Amino acid sequence: MAEKILFPVRILSLNRTFFFIAEKDEFKVGDLAICETTRGRELGEITGPSIKKEVENEQEFPTIVTKGDKNDLIIYNKNIELGEQAKKACQECADKLNLDMKVVSADYTLDQTKVTIYYLSDSRVDFRELLKDLANVLHCRLDLRQIGTRDKAKMVGGIGICGLKLCCASFLNEFDGISITMAKNQMLALNIPKLSGHCGKLICCLKFENDAYTELQKDLPRIGAHVRYEGGIYKITSMNVITKMIRIENKENIQVLPYKDIQDSILTKEEFAKINQLRQQSFQQKANDSKKDVNKDAKD
Repeated sequence: MAEKILFPVRILSLNRTFFFIAEKDEFKVGDLAICETTRGRELGEITGPSIKKEVENEQEFPTIVTKGDKNDLIIYNKNIELGEQAKKACQECADKLNLDMKVVSADYTLDQTKVTIYYLSDSRVDFRELLKDLANVLHCRLDLRQIGTRDKAKMVGGIGICGLKLCCASFLNEFDGISITMAKNQMLALNIPKLSGHCGKLICCLKFENDAYTELQKDLPRIGAHVRYEGGIYKITSMNVITKMIRIENKENIQVLPYKDIQDSILTKEEFAKINQLRQQSFQQKANDSKKDVNKDAKD
């Protein structure tokens, strides 16, 4: 295990930040750096100060090859234009071959020896013929990668319903699983279109806020619990976990109250079952008495 110098570097083509090993502590925030990545050599920007870390396996982190300069930035911008041309050429070839795929982007490495093409498809694509056609057009190494709609949203970017830049396009590096249970936990109306982001999947906000809502609900009663209040039995139908306002209702009345006003009056399942049993016995007794009165009147 050896101590290594690590720098956070934002890879420009991905707009994502990773830690890279540097031979010397010679970079400052804002410097350009040429980095060796799994896709090839790419241009990045130093986004923070260095840190020193004990690294057991040097292959755990990619490396910074050298400092970048203005000429590298010019090449990077030129590669963006070439990428647009490669994207168009790939889509045209795919359409000619009747392949079910939509090309999202094409990214060249800094030395232009390789282009990575990202595409969307609902099924697996046999692109062997496509690779042959593209090789004749682009004259470099090709890497075709199928991505999902969330990856596309990250690449394209946009503004979320909050008015801010999409989380996936600004700081998210990994996509966590998001379920409708998280929306239920936050007591949101299950309107899927409103709960969906630009990618068509459930919005990442549900994941961010889920732990907070779970923590806030620890001391609150469950929806559907019953409470004795002002001589009546009510059912808890909804609540605001932030303000701790509880909505209770029965056939005669609906009220919204602070939780502190009813927290000592919440019935356990056993207590409510006993009350319900007594109610049924009372109803049955009244029914029997009414039946006796009817029979008596009939005899008279």
